[in-house]
Amino acid sequence: MINALKTWARSPHGPTTVHFWGPLANWGFVLAAFADMKKPPEMISGKMTGVMCVYSALFMRFAWMIQPRNYLLFSCHFSNEAAQLYQLSRWAGLAD
Repeated sequence: MINALKTWARSPHGPTTVHFWGPLANWGFVLAAFADMKKPPEMISGKMTGVMCVYSALFMRFAWMIQPRNYLLFSCHFSNEAAQLYQLSRWAGLAD
């Protein structure tokens, strides 16, 4: 177990690289989107939510195309894309 942890710590995806801390920080967007689901749809900014959808779609592609693939970043933006699309549907009056 200790050897596996040391190997991960020194890997290209370990905690000493931007491949780890960048996605970890981006989970804040996902948490904020989930927290906003409790707010009324009138409080949702359609423009900002649309921008977040485009942002996450672009970074999903980036995370998939870079080598080595950054699955942590991909999963973060995939989750954010799903949350933002739901928020956009609430704003447009399509959900619920």
